[in-house]
Amino acid sequence: MGLTIENYDNGLTCAASVTNIDKAIKWYEEVLGFKLLYKSDEMGWCELTSPVKNVNVGLSQVEELKNNGGNSILTWGVKDIEVSKKVLEKHDVKFDGDIQTIPDMVKICTFFDPDGNCLMLYQDLSTSNN
Repeated sequence: MGLTIENYDNGLTCAASVTNIDKAIKWYEEVLGFKLLYKSDEMGWCELTSPVKNVNVGLSQVEELKNNGGNSILTWGVKDIEVSKKVLEKHDVKFDGDIQTIPDMVKICTFFDPDGNCLMLYQDLSTSNN
């Protein structure tokens, strides 16, 4: 038997590697609206709160980014994906194509932070959430 719901504390910290932690902190704050919780220069690590309750993002400074083929993609739910994409475009965020729509299910949009970490936005189109 694996972990059960009772094992979890309803918190989530996602981690991404970056080449310049100070530049990354500024980007996550200014572009995505996150807030710095703490930064440890000794460890080359920081954590930021996201707008999603109990979800934090940890950034680890590395000398060189390595693509090991098993990268996670942080996917953030938004109320209006078109409006959100326009906000990101004002910050010269790079996108991987246009907004994709799966009718009656979801709209998704892929974009990248300054270190090339893949991120996504989604807008729930299901009738249970509208």
